[in-house]
Amino acid sequence: MSDEANQYSASSIQVLKGLEAVRKRPGMYIGSTGPQGLHHLVYEVVDNSIDEAMAGFCKNITVSLERDDICRVEDDGRGIPVEMHPTEHVSALELVLTRLHAGGKFDKSNYKVSGGLHGVGVSCVNALSVWMEAFVYKDGKKYEQRYAEGKPKTKVECIGDTDRHGTTIRWKADSSIFKETTTYNFDELAKRLRELAFLNPGITIIFRDERLENVKEVVFKFDGGIKHFASFLNEGKNVVPDEPIYISGENNGVQMEIALQYNDSYNENIYAYVNDINTKEGGTHLEGFKIAMTVTMNRFLETREKLQKKLEIKESKKNKDSSKKDDKKINYEKLSGEDVRSGLTAVISIKVPEPQFEGQTKTKLGNTEVKEYVNTLVKEKLTLWCEQNPKITDMILEKAVNEAAARIAARRAKENIRKKTGMDFGLPAKLADCSLKDPEKCEVYIVEGDSAGGSAKKGRDSKTQAILPLWGKMLNVEKSRIDKVMNNEKLEPVIASLGTGIGEDFDITKLRYHKIIIMADADVDGSHIRTLLLTFFFRYMPKVIEDGYVYLAMPPLFKVQYGKKIKYVYDEEEKASAIAEFGVPSDKLTVQRYKGLGEMDGTQLWETTMDPAHRKMMKVTIPDAVAADQIFSTCMGEAVEPRRKFIEENAVYANLDV
Repeated sequence: MSDEANQYSASSIQVLKGLEAVRKRPGMYIGSTGPQGLHHLVYEVVDNSIDEAMAGFCKNITVSLERDDICRVEDDGRGIPVEMHPTEHVSALELVLTRLHAGGKFDKSNYKVSGGLHGVGVSCVNALSVWMEAFVYKDGKKYEQRYAEGKPKTKVECIGDTDRHGTTIRWKADSSIFKETTTYNFDELAKRLRELAFLNPGITIIFRDERLENVKEVVFKFDGGIKHFASFLNEGKNVVPDEPIYISGENNGVQMEIALQYNDSYNENIYAYVNDINTKEGGTHLEGFKIAMTVTMNRFLETREKLQKKLEIKESKKNKDSSKKDDKKINYEKLSGEDVRSGLTAVISIKVPEPQFEGQTKTKLGNTEVKEYVNTLVKEKLTLWCEQNPKITDMILEKAVNEAAARIAARRAKENIRKKTGMDFGLPAKLADCSLKDPEKCEVYIVEGDSAGGSAKKGRDSKTQAILPLWGKMLNVEKSRIDKVMNNEKLEPVIASLGTGIGEDFDITKLRYHKIIIMADADVDGSHIRTLLLTFFFRYMPKVIEDGYVYLAMPPLFKVQYGKKIKYVYDEEEKASAIAEFGVPSDKLTVQRYKGLGEMDGTQLWETTMDPAHRKMMKVTIPDAVAADQIFSTCMGEAVEPRRKFIEENAVYANLDV
């Protein structure tokens, strides 16, 4: 190594000026440079408009996706100031769009609460864009400034008169930064805009897709706020009470709103927000809510002797005392947090003047005082509500007690399995495991039926591919409690094979295979098996879907053969192309339609469906958890009417195998 290369002096220190740091390390500011980071650009700009709305100066926000991957956000707020800044000697507009930590959020006289707390939002969008345009409508004048890669290309110019007020930001994301894609996903953005409309009642958010020949426009406006949100999340389900319970209050400037409602499922569905930011990792506000719910419901259970008796802890013979019955104290199992939250849908919206988030992407709240504020408020208001609504309280408590009984039964079932196998879950006898033990290199095929399982075992790569055959009708977990799930002879092998456990015992780090491949026949029965398995994963192991470990195998529908030449094809269109490619009369060809995987031998199954070099698979994702939850509840739940309506509305898209 040369002396010059070894030198480390003051001249070696690189100073990144302006927004260069953002372009150099974009992930530090927006989380990633993949699709998630791309969409985060839109959220940062929209959050500024929402901050104006929370301050009471904005009623309408329009988000438009233009052709050529251009995005435009317009609002009718006060408009970003354009006059010269007294100390920086540049326009306030230019300052906001070109400097980190420049904004009106630090001075609480303008914004008491805000999502764009750190003042890096819009300036980051500017830095990560090929170009940006800002239009300000203020005091009867229209102003404009243009930028390229975060640097001003023009001065702030007055370009005419206007009767509007507000701000429009228009930009094109930089493909040299967002190398994976610069194309926005309409559904992904719609999910967030819908949330914002729920969280800010009275605000109208218009979302337009101008990339289409016929422009698609969706209007989000919910005057009912988070109560409307909770009802929306429970759409198509049987609920208690009919209208969500609404709790609100304020403590030391922290505004708190909570809407909660129970449904007849066994899953909890809680969405927690701070200053309109979805805190997906929770935080102190969620902790306070959960503690208050558990304590309050246990307190009311103590006054319901009949229900409490269902949770009486039976003494073993060894512990029985010959003393008088009067001296004996009866012990009861307490409701756990999971028992109380079984079937609960809740929306928690907190407005905090000085929130402490973990990082700029704000996924977890750290303010310790908020935990006690929420805890105190929920205990007080929920206690009052329960006292005023004793019959509905009894229904909620009965559901929680039944869940506790199921939990106890599941615990006993787990203990029995441990006694039999000497471990949490022994590997099932029908599992043909692979020889490698590195989860990243291993995959398991969950196969419908013993016949297809036999072919898969013969055709697989035994080093990396495990085969788990399933047989018979599978349990619909949407209608079942956890003890039924754990004891189900069809699902127990799946739980045991994957190794993660389920429910509160779930641990993704124990997953034995990083590809879980559902391989079922390409018919109605196969579709049913796939749906039941996906429902199970979604409800009891959602992390395996969220982390991208679940796949659907795509076996061929046809084999087209001419002599020794064979083509496997996956739909009618491919079949027609294959027949044309052979270029011989159709009566010289053999066309076989596979009705089931069992019709293929091991070699054919390997060549068509299992060989990593040639197979086709579909990764299962959950782009919108709210929509997925509603679809699973509608299609797999008890209520018939919502399912009938869903089928009628979507039948045109169905590909039926009759």
